[in-house]
Amino acid sequence: MDLSYTPEEEDFRARLREWLAKALPGLPPKPKPEDWPGRRAYDLGWQRMLYDAGYADVHWDASPTVRLIFLEETEKAGAPYVGANFVGLLHAGPTIAAEGTEQQRARWLAPILRGDEVWCQGFSEPGAGSDLAALRTRAWRDGDDYVVSGSKIWTSHAEVADWCELLVRTNPQAPKHRGITWLAMPMEAPGVTVRPLRTLAGSAEFAEVFLDEVRVPVANRVGAENDGWRVTMVTLSFERGTAFVGEVVACRRVLGDLARVAYGNGTWDDPVLRRRLGRLNAEFRALWRLTQWNVSEAEGKGVPGVGGSVFKLRYSQARQELYDAAAEVLGPDALDLDRPWVLDRLSSLSYTIAAGTSQIQRNIVAERILGLPKGR
Repeated sequence: MDLSYTPEEEDFRARLREWLAKALPGLPPKPKPEDWPGRRAYDLGWQRMLYDAGYADVHWDASPTVRLIFLEETEKAGAPYVGANFVGLLHAGPTIAAEGTEQQRARWLAPILRGDEVWCQGFSEPGAGSDLAALRTRAWRDGDDYVVSGSKIWTSHAEVADWCELLVRTNPQAPKHRGITWLAMPMEAPGVTVRPLRTLAGSAEFAEVFLDEVRVPVANRVGAENDGWRVTMVTLSFERGTAFVGEVVACRRVLGDLARVAYGNGTWDDPVLRRRLGRLNAEFRALWRLTQWNVSEAEGKGVPGVGGSVFKLRYSQARQELYDAAAEVLGPDALDLDRPWVLDRLSSLSYTIAAGTSQIQRNIVAERILGLPKGR
């Protein structure tokens, strides 16, 4: 498999670097983490800059390799992350682009790319996290609408979202994987209640969402009724396959900074720590190559394959190990929330759970890649 870049792709990289060098100095200061209205405005303002410069459409209209270059270069340059626009740009948008009707793509994709609308993800429920197909939020047809009742948890960015990619059960009698439907729900609809959840790091990245007979037009269904599990696998392939690309680049940069700090404060003299950092360097180099492999596969298939689960499984663990090493380098300062990497260490604890637990990823790898029988 050829993992090199073409001259055209390298030209795109050069043009992007030039634009970033001009655009980034003019950005306003970042809002505080707890200022979600401010963060929404900041993130969408950046998205509008990308749109006006002709770079917003790389998430869907460019090849996977160009998308990889875009994510790599923006992270290296210290550009803003997608932030509040994460679900729309990297989950819902690609899913609608792949599975939606022409009318649905026309309605939702352009506002996401322009930075006009924010999406949240309404998948997990209190009793359906790792076993997502066990979800119980009901939706039944009433004319041209679905009527939805139930609740969701860990709903990313719900407090500032305009739309929700929502999984509902439309056929309770069907086997649990076959009675699910994927809907686009307006968050302003009557009957939607949002209750933010505060994380260990002190911010409110998620929320509980309560749905009391919320009416969602049938026209907002992506895919066929009761075919939502297949559509969901498309969504999760993006989440597990390409959504963490920028974070791999960031981790490689953190690792370099960490080595420099260790050299300066004397912890570099510990041979065990040096071996640990060296092994992490090899881990992230391998993860970057795996990312390129997954992108090459997506070039042929249009969506990332199950290799994304291999990546997500190993990346989650490597990220936790990186910030554990950072705590070792920082020593007592690792308890100071104002020091670099401390909040990152707290947030890293969620990575073996978020976007599919490591146990679930191992099942996917075992069954779909290795061909092992399903557990009973």
